Amino acid sequence: MQVEPSTEESRRTLTESLRVFFKWFLDPVAGFLNRLGLYPNTLTLSGLIGTAVGSFFVARGNFLVGGLILLAIGPVDALDGAMARLRGEASDFGAFVDSVTDRYSDLIIIGGLLAYYLIEGNSLLAGLAFVTAAGAVMVSYTRARAESLGFEAKVGIMTRLERYVVLIPSIVLGYPQVGLAIVALLANITALHRILYVRSQARRR
Repeated sequence: MQVEPSTEESRRTLTESLRVFFKWFLDPVAGFLNRLGLYPNTLTLSGLIGTAVGSFFVARGNFLVGGLILLAIGPVDALDGAMARLRGEASDFGAFVDSVTDRYSDLIIIGGLLAYYLIEGNSLLAGLAFVTAAGAVMVSYTRARAESLGFEAKVGIMTRLERYVVLIPSIVLGYPQVGLAIVALLANITALHRILYVRSQARRR
């Protein structure tokens, strides 16, 4: 028998809460983009391309330019969903595409740093980038897998928004290793937290 999620278990993530809080800003901008004839998925893919461009600069060691591009691309993640909702076209497939591109974006950004450290011959920081990427993937995977089995897993302090807030400013400021260290530690702790959280729910079934 499946246990009904409690109020705490069904609470919003920080990302979801901020989307609701900034609805007053997102909806007018999303409406304007819709009137221009843009499609939500077009904006999503444009954001992915922008992330790749920013990460290219990061891989070349131009942290300021790359970081500023990544910083500018950030709001796209919220606008594409708002556009789809205003168009009445929000769908499971659109949410799927958005989630998949988010994962690619995460890996492309961290991959840019990994490439930079490999080129520099810094194996220690290259390894740190790999651990960060693993943590980022596992945070998302544990939630997705848990929800596919009927569990809740909206817990932890290092979801995608938090990773973005920590990592991108560290790149802009020229100290990406600091952001990587924080995300590597807290993302893997978050993944472990979610595993234990799902385990506790499974025991109550």
